[in-house]
Amino acid sequence: MTAAVDVHAHLLMPSLQQEVARRDPDGIAAAADLERVRNGVPSLEASGAMIGERIPLLTDAAARLARMDEQGVAVQWVSPSPNHYYPWADEELGVWAAREANRLIAAHVAEAPDRLRGLGTIPLQHPSRAVELLEDAVVTHGLLGVEISSFAGDVELSDERLEPFWARAGELGAIVFLHPFGCSLDERLDTFYLSNTVGQPVENAVAISHLIFAGVLDRHPALKIVAAHGGGYLPTAIGRSDRAWRVRPEARGCENAPSTYLRRMWFDTVVHDERALRDLVDIAGADRVVLGSDFPFDMGLDDPVAFARGAGLPQDAVDAVLAGNAGALAAGVAVAEGARA
Repeated sequence: MTAAVDVHAHLLMPSLQQEVARRDPDGIAAAADLERVRNGVPSLEASGAMIGERIPLLTDAAARLARMDEQGVAVQWVSPSPNHYYPWADEELGVWAAREANRLIAAHVAEAPDRLRGLGTIPLQHPSRAVELLEDAVVTHGLLGVEISSFAGDVELSDERLEPFWARAGELGAIVFLHPFGCSLDERLDTFYLSNTVGQPVENAVAISHLIFAGVLDRHPALKIVAAHGGGYLPTAIGRSDRAWRVRPEARGCENAPSTYLRRMWFDTVVHDERALRDLVDIAGADRVVLGSDFPFDMGLDDPVAFARGAGLPQDAVDAVLAGNAGALAAGVAVAEGARA
């Protein structure tokens, strides 16, 4: 039986949160105010209770491994819980926080290096420091790459200031895991948990569209972008993007029709619907879909392996999704010799 690899699993880092709050209490307070606007108090209260119940899974390697065994997952790629991005932080704090997150991720995966791999992060709001922190994650700590948000402040993924980052990520073969934090629609989504159910797919679609239409994937063909949540709304609505590319001059920043770029990226299986997973495989290709769970949050997949196996895909596609595609992605990362703990 195929040994499953879950590419979408998170680590909570309380010591990092506490130190950021100590260094910039005003920033933390402002961020909390924004979260109330974006999510609404009822959703924040429900999320707080949910996370509180799952602290061991989010912080303790032994608890993580035990749950992985229950799920039939052999390997997890562990990335920062998205609330560790701190997109409002100034350069000094943002760089420190990203460096500390990389260190803590590396320490966590070192507790079970045969079963855990890591993804670090960068201070996306400070593009001039992105290469430095990417190298900190991959070269210094032996991580597979970095997790980034869909945007940070005034920095979209199409921002020209990120060009050196994309180039270096391609050179290293580093994985760039695109996972939104927050939604730019703000208070329009502050009820019914729309900030997550609608907001996350919207942010994925917008961010990927910035990458495609700006020609980032044309200029950096070696990039390995993995989009969380199946890429959000974009894959199944890509025909509208193709139409715009054909008829609108301002939408011709990419060399080819936008739909072609979906086969230059990878997407996880956190789509919650077997038909959606079949469609994603059909649209992007069986070699471009990787197993994900969003471990251990309530909006993730409780049994990611069973979900992939039960979607009615051909067996060779199932094997690729469960492990083959992730294995190929990880094998191409140029970490420094001896960097992994």
